[in-house]
Amino acid sequence: QVQLVESGGGPVQAGGSLRLSCTTSGLTLSTVTVGWFRQAPGREREFVASIRFDRDTTDYVDTVKGRFAISRDNAKNTVLLQMNILKPEDTAIYYCAAGWHWPARSLNDYRYWGQGTQVTVSS
Repeated sequence: QVQLVESGGGPVQAGGSLRLSCTTSGLTLSTVTVGWFRQAPGREREFVASIRFDRDTTDYVDTVKGRFAISRDNAKNTVLLQMNILKPEDTAIYYCAAGWHWPARSLNDYRYWGQGTQVTVSS
């Protein structure tokens, strides 16, 4: 059974940092693309970042480029999302997802999803 579990969310002031973790089980992390998405209240779930399964190529939405960094530790079955210089508009529930497509910016590119972790950035 495949599971993805996010952690590391919480409240933070604008300009601060958080590091989100996505811990996987039931799949071989080195064979899948992993992405992070977020959903703010009243808005659709949107792509944030992804990391390719075989070359560690990364992709970011323009609004987080230079502030967020995605990385993976296959030995620990974990994908990290380091978020710096956080802004109030980054407030959302953050989800990680796994699939086999690349590039992978669409929800339909992913087969497995976690339950999400709340990030709240105050001004």
